[in-house]
Order: sequence, then C-alpha cells, then structure tokens
Amino acid sequence: MASDEDHQVYCQPCDEEGTGLPAHGYCTDCKEHLCKTCFTAHKKNRLSKHHKLLDATSMPKVLQQPTTPIHTGLSDDLTTPCCKHSQEMIKYYCNDHKNLLCSVCVTLEHQPTSCKVDYIPDISGNIIDSKEYQIIFKALNTTFDHYQQMVADAKEMMGKSNRSLKDALEDIKMFREEINLRFDELERQVMHVVKVVEQENNSNITAVETFCEEVTKSLRISSEKIKLLNTSKQANTLFMELKLAEKIMEDVEKTEQQLSTYDVKEHHFDANETILTKLKTEKSLGTLTQKTLNKECHSVQIKSRQSSHEGEICLKTSKDEFRCWITGMTLLTPDLLIINDHNNNAVKMVDTSSKSVSNQLQLGDKPWDITRVINAELAVTLPYKQTIQFISISSNKLIKKHTMTVDGDCCGISCYQGKLVVSLRSPAKLQILDMNGTILTTIDGRNIFKDPYYVTSNRSSIYVSDWDMNTVSRLNWKGEVIGNYNGMSAPRGMSLSDDGTVFVCNWARNVIEEISGDCSTGKVVLQDLNTTVTLSWCGETKKLYYSCYNSDEKKDNFLYIYKLS
Repeated sequence: MASDEDHQVYCQPCDEEGTGLPAHGYCTDCKEHLCKTCFTAHKKNRLSKHHKLLDATSMPKVLQQPTTPIHTGLSDDLTTPCCKHSQEMIKYYCNDHKNLLCSVCVTLEHQPTSCKVDYIPDISGNIIDSKEYQIIFKALNTTFDHYQQMVADAKEMMGKSNRSLKDALEDIKMFREEINLRFDELERQVMHVVKVVEQENNSNITAVETFCEEVTKSLRISSEKIKLLNTSKQANTLFMELKLAEKIMEDVEKTEQQLSTYDVKEHHFDANETILTKLKTEKSLGTLTQKTLNKECHSVQIKSRQSSHEGEICLKTSKDEFRCWITGMTLLTPDLLIINDHNNNAVKMVDTSSKSVSNQLQLGDKPWDITRVINAELAVTLPYKQTIQFISISSNKLIKKHTMTVDGDCCGISCYQGKLVVSLRSPAKLQILDMNGTILTTIDGRNIFKDPYYVTSNRSSIYVSDWDMNTVSRLNWKGEVIGNYNGMSAPRGMSLSDDGTVFVCNWARNVIEEISGDCSTGKVVLQDLNTTVTLSWCGETKKLYYSCYNSDEKKDNFLYIYKLS
C-alpha cells in the first residue's frame, strides 16, 4: 500500500489549486494528468476538445516533465476577474481582437479556429522592461499629461467664460449709465426751458405789481388832496388838481393797455412719443453674443498680411497756426476718428468716409494721447498741465467737460471698463484710476520702464511702449510684468487688434510692427513709413490709420490709411 501511494499520480490543474485529486486521464497536447472532472471538461471545451486524451489505463503512470515550461507558479497573479464573467479570471489574450479573455470568453466568442488566442503566462515572459513596455508606458504618461492638461485648460476656459460674463454685466451697467446720462441731459434741456419761461413770468408779474402799487399810491394821494381842497373852498387850486388827476388817469390807462399785452399762459408737458414708442417696441436692452473660447497659446504665430494703400486724409485746417503733429487717436466708429493735434493745441473730429476734418476743439494747451471712456465721452492727456481733459460729443461737435488732475506729466492713456490707465514721466510710473480720479494702483517704473509714452489695455493685459528702453511691456491689472517684447527702436503709439495682437509704431525704424498678445513674437506689417508716431486699427474694415512727424509739412499734415488682410 505504501508503494502504491508513493506512485499515485494526481490531477495537475487541480494540484495547482491545492485540491489533490487522483488523475483519471492524460492530455498529450497539454502534457497534463487530469482528474475525472477535468478530463470530461477537457473533451467539451472548444479550445481543447480536439486534444488527444489517454484514459486511466493508457496514461503515463508517473508525472511527466513537459519540454515547455509548466504554468505552475506563473498563474498566481492571474486574479483579475473578467468584466463579462465575474466568476472567471482573465487568463488569455486574443491577438486578433486585442482583447483580454477568460475561459468562458474563449469558449463562446474567440474559438481557436477563428482567433489566435494565447495563454498569458506563455507570452508574458519577456514583457519586463521590454520595448513594448517602454512605448506603452510612455504613451500612457503622455496621454495622462494630455488629459490632465485638458482638465486644467477646461478650468481656465471656464474661468475666462465666467469672467467674460462678469465683464458683460459690467458692460450692461455702463450701457445703462450711458442711457441714464443721455436722459439726464435731455431732462436738463427741458428743465432749462421751464426755468427760462418761469423767469419771464416772474419778471412780467413783478413789473405789473410795481406799476399797480405806484398808481394806487399816486391816485390815493391825489384823491385825498382833492377832497381837502374841496372842503376848504380853494377853487383855483382844486381846479388845477382835478385837471392833474385827469392827466394822471389818462397816462395810467395808456400804461395799463401796454401791460395788458403781457401774454401769460399755462403750460403742460408733451412727452416725446418717439422715445416712448421705441422703448415699448424694443424687446431687450441688448444681446449677449457668444465667441468660442479656445485654449490660449503661449506663443502666438503672427500671420502674414497683405497691405494696400488706401489714401490719405488732410488734417490741416484754417484754424491751425502750425503744421500738424498728431500724437494720439482713437476710432469711435469705422467712419469717425478722433485725433490730437499737439502742435495746434487741438482735438479734431475726422470723418473717414468723406476724408475730412468735420469739427475742431481748441484746448489752450498741448494734448498728447486720447482714449474713449464711454461711447460719447473721451479723455485727453495734457502733460504740461498734469491734467486729463474730458470731452463729450454732442450734435457732431466736440465739447469740453470737466478736468482731472494727476500727479505727474501724463502721456499715454487707456480706458477699460471704467478704469483709466495713465503713464507718467519723471519719474516713470503707471497709475490705474477710477473715473473720479481716485488712484487704485501705482506701478513704480523702476526696472520696468524709463520713458513710457503710450499705453493700451484689454481685459487681461496692459501694454506700455517705452521710448527709452526700446520695449513693449505687458502687465496684468495687478501691475505685474508678464511679458516683454525687446529689440524695437523708440516705440510709440499702439493699437489692439480684434485678434488680441498689438500694432506698434516703431519710430526710429520707420515701420509698424504687429506683436503677439503675449509679447513673444512680432512681425513688420508696414515699412518705409517716415517716422511713425501713433496709429489706430479698425477691425471691421481691416484698415490701419497712422500719423508721422519728420518736419515735412507735406507728410505731417496727413493721416495715412492702409488696408491689411
């Protein structure tokens, strides 16, 4: 008995699981002894039913050592459940369908006659530190980084979208304020008419009261005198006094007829039905337009542009004593450009469609830069007075409004959502102010700029051109420098494009450059221009307006127009 037990052969698949059942047969293909249950299943399994099987009488009586490695000890880590058959572990791989399979998957869906199926331990021996491992691991990390960046970009774009909605709310408030200001102005006009009529009425009534008081006083005195003379029997004096009384009453009657010509009337207010009808028919205060928000590139490639000369506009007027020096300009509409004439102490309204100066306002001092504050209001820097002059537009005329004092020689100016950005010289600094002149932020120019001539701004950035340092600096609204474009030669006026790029006048090189919003790249778009000073871009018409100054009246008195596509 002991000898028989020593030579007992057990089922190898069950032995790997620690069951220890006696062998009932043998598979010559798998080179494994099988118990009765495994033997029966082996014949039914589609993957193994064609294998050659030996029964208990024909099978080897001792454990066979296969020429290929047995999977004992390698299958311990095959413990991942199949996603389709939760009671089965994944042990196979289909090369044709690139799928991980369990035994049931192999039997039902990936038959050996149609698929190339491998037992995972047979093909995984050389996978450690293999080329396949390195490629997939690298691709996995790359994909991970990609989607991690997508999450970060999504959060950033969501932040931008939410900020844009906040900005839209601010724009709505500003628009409402503009409407209120316009209605306030119309109300003041009507109130002025009321006051004028009231003053006329008061003046007429005062005249009537004064006359009547004087007449009654004179008549009372005459009546009393006549009565006294009649009582005292003074006939001669009485006669003369009666005749004087008649004369007084004749004069009074004539004057009364003149007073009766005073036309005193009642008044009532007739509302402007056009305004009421318009307000009733309008369905909304405005529209909320949408723009697809793409991931912001850290280095924007400036596109090549084709340019064509569209002509000039003569800016010299009969009021001008000197040749023009246009140091600032801002475009209100495609047909309306407002410019500063430094030499002639003037702000001029330019009709770009008729190419003529339609209105001119004398300031009494030399202006430098100009910006739009709201639709019908502008702000102009007067550096020699250290003052900002506000100007409104009414009935196609420029009208002086109030002024604001600043603490330095103010040059460049820009306005974004009710905040003024002003560059000051000696010492160089940048200030952000509200519309009441309250300083919100002061940015010390040391180590940033030395001679900041111009500024422009948008939602995320403030751009400063520095004449001395030959740079265009980009700052955020906290005053932190977040970009620099170097290598320019005395940059001056700037204008933002609708794509977020910045057009810059490069004075010394006689060119206009377009630089990316992050100040990383730039490209010359116009050259050979004769000392460009300042410019303005119209995104709707794709036209660029610029001025120059080189002591040549034939060139300085003109505004030049180029179309860029």
